[in-house]
Amino acid sequence: MRIVLLGAPGSGKGTQAKLLSEKYRIPHVSTGDLLRANLAAGTPLGLQAKAAMDAGQLVSDDLVLAIIRERLKNPDAKKGFILDGFPRNIPQANALDAMLRNIAQPLDAAILMEVDFDILMQRLTGRRTCENCGAAYNVYTNPPRLEDQCDRCGGPLHHRADDNEETIGNRLRVYEGQTKPLIGYYRDQGRIETVDAVGDVKDILKRMIAVLDPIAKGQRKVIVPVKPVPVPKASKAAAMLKVDPKAAKAALKPGAKAAAKPVAKAAPAKVQAKAKPKAKKPEPKKAKKKEVKKKDKHKKKDKKHKKDKKKKHKKK
Repeated sequence: MRIVLLGAPGSGKGTQAKLLSEKYRIPHVSTGDLLRANLAAGTPLGLQAKAAMDAGQLVSDDLVLAIIRERLKNPDAKKGFILDGFPRNIPQANALDAMLRNIAQPLDAAILMEVDFDILMQRLTGRRTCENCGAAYNVYTNPPRLEDQCDRCGGPLHHRADDNEETIGNRLRVYEGQTKPLIGYYRDQGRIETVDAVGDVKDILKRMIAVLDPIAKGQRKVIVPVKPVPVPKASKAAAMLKVDPKAAKAALKPGAKAAAKPVAKAAPAKVQAKAKPKAKKPEPKKAKKKEVKKKDKHKKKDKKHKKDKKKKHKKK
C-alpha cells in the first residue's frame, strides 16, 4: 500500500502516520525527518541540502525527490510506504508521480485529513512538548495535570515560539494557496479519499483504517470522475446550426436574447413543403357522379313503368 497524507498543519498527519506504520508494517516516510537524518549523517545528499540552507536557499524539489528515492530503496519499503510532508504543490506532485513510475511504485491513494480552521488554531497554538522525554500535550484538548510540567517524567514543557496565531495564520494561508489544490489534482486521478480528522486520536485511527483496509487488500476501485463536455465556440456552433457566426456568438453570451429564432422558423418550413402533396382528394366530383347515376336509374325506371302501362291498355 503506497499512500500520501494530505492536510493542513495541525491536522494530525504525523500522529496518524506513526500509528498506521505500526498497523500495516510499512515505513512512515516524512520528508522533514529524512532531511534532518541526512544532514546529521553527512550523506552526499545531506551535504547538498546543507550547502543550500547555509546559502539561505530552500532545498530544491529535485534534491528532496532524490532523498525520497534513496529511502524507498530500503527493503522495508517494498510492501509500501506512508508519505508525509511531500508534495506541497502541483509541480511537486507531477514530479513525484514521474519518479514513482520510474521505480515501479506508483501511489495507490491520497488521504485527505479534514479539520475545521478553528480546531486547527486550537491544536497549533495549544501545543506543548516535554523537553526531556518529548511527550506531547495540548492545553485545550489534552492538558497536563500540572501546568507546564510533564505527567510522565516531571520535565518542563516547551511552547514553540512559532506556535502563535500570526505565524500559524500565515502557514494556513500558504496551505490554502499552494497545497489545497492537490485535492483536485488527486481527485481528477480518482485517487482521493477523505477522512474526518476531528476527535479522539483512536477514533480518527478507526476511520483511517476503514478507508485504508480496502487499499491494503487491493480491493479499492479507482473511479476517475467524468469531466463536463465543454460548450462549443461560436464558430463551431455556427457550423453546426448553419447560421451567421455573429448570431451564433451572440446566442452563446449569458445575457443574450433568443437570437436563434430564424433557425426555428426555417425547420417547420421544410416540413410543410414536404407535406403539401398529401391533400389532393376530388371528393366533390365523386359525389356529383354518384348523384348523376342515381338520376339516370330513376329515369330508366319511369320509362319502363310508362311502357308497361301502354301494353296493358292495348290488351284491354
